[in-house]
Amino acid sequence: MRLHLDTVQNFLGLARSVPAALVIDTQTSPGPLVRPWRSLAQGGEAPAYQFTPVLPKLQALQPEYIRLDHIYDFYEPMTRTDAGTLQYDWSKLDALLNQITVAGAKPFLSLSYLPPTLANGDITGIPQSWSAWQALVQATIEHVSGTSGLNLTDVYYEVWNEPDLFGRWKTYGDKDYLTLYLYAARGAAAAKNVQPFRFGGPATSALYDNWLSRFFNHAAQNQLRLDFYSWHQYSAKPAEFFDDLVKFYKFLQAYPQYFSTVEPIISEWGLTSENHPFYDTEVAAAHTVATMSLVTPAIKHAFVFEIQDGKDPAGQEFWGRWGLLTHQDFGSREKPRYQALRLLNRLGPERLDVSGFGTYVKALAAKDAAGAIQLLVTNYDPDGKNTETVPIQFTHLTPGAYHLTTEFLGRLPSNTLLATTGATLSHSLPLAPNATALLTLSPQ
Repeated sequence: MRLHLDTVQNFLGLARSVPAALVIDTQTSPGPLVRPWRSLAQGGEAPAYQFTPVLPKLQALQPEYIRLDHIYDFYEPMTRTDAGTLQYDWSKLDALLNQITVAGAKPFLSLSYLPPTLANGDITGIPQSWSAWQALVQATIEHVSGTSGLNLTDVYYEVWNEPDLFGRWKTYGDKDYLTLYLYAARGAAAAKNVQPFRFGGPATSALYDNWLSRFFNHAAQNQLRLDFYSWHQYSAKPAEFFDDLVKFYKFLQAYPQYFSTVEPIISEWGLTSENHPFYDTEVAAAHTVATMSLVTPAIKHAFVFEIQDGKDPAGQEFWGRWGLLTHQDFGSREKPRYQALRLLNRLGPERLDVSGFGTYVKALAAKDAAGAIQLLVTNYDPDGKNTETVPIQFTHLTPGAYHLTTEFLGRLPSNTLLATTGATLSHSLPLAPNATALLTLSPQ
């Protein structure tokens, strides 16, 4: 997927500290609206975690994919009989996969970490047997995607989770991730009677240059299957997400055999990898909208981390955890970032050109099924200082009267009647720091 010119221009404008002046071309659509925010991830907060208690709230986010890690150590599909024979029991994992299906999504499975029976005392270490690791990956794909198994289509299989951190894997030496991937890829290649699926990795904790080059060289030299390249990204600066995508696409040009087929995936993302109070406030909501406005449509899947908080050891409801929802002991309350995803989901199917981003103000524009023009705008400032009145121009309109609905995050909508005798309608929107608003313009 290529980066669109308007996205590049918007990004370059971020180098200067300037106020926004948004211009929405109501008649020019670069194509359908890509929705990377409909990819969600749940971390390893608890081995017995279930989606069932929050299914209605999860369904409301309209997820397309839900990512799980810890599938081998939490759900232990591989065990050993008293005689030492390896055997499979998928019942625990199947329960969670069924809940993902009920939520309306498909699974994105991080093939991690080792089942205890295959580990040498360390579930993030080298498996006891490479052939058993290969067989485990093959059996997983044949069970989940197999026509005689769950028969799920288009499942993603990602080899490991943050190997540079969990296990301290390298791309060389005795503990070489490339070997881990090699045997996993052989397992995927051996899978029989399966529906179409996607296979890749490495889900590193960031987009590292040395991992990129060594991983792609290894895959090319060994002719290994590689449908996607994944990494995690945590940054308070939305522009850095776009910057990494530019770096990835530039790098990929050196591998023409992969350029049109390998998909970039951010399989976890947020404003920081550590607990932070912002995750419980409107700051995280504004960060979410600002980031999505920069990376759309350059990426199809960016997995919001995470769906629900784990339990605070100190017993607090709000403890700066990454979740969109608080822990279920506190009623699984929706945080502002959850509400931001709901606003993003209300954007219509047709993307519209919007230009004039400022240092703090970013936006996405779309047209809904009824033809109404929508603008989702945010004033992301983690310092909480920037107050801005944003001039907005809707261009290429039919002269006449228009109904404008403005809905700020967490507030009731307000209505305004506007009119224009020409093809452009002008409006101004006051934005407090980290305010997010959805504007909908339709003929009276």
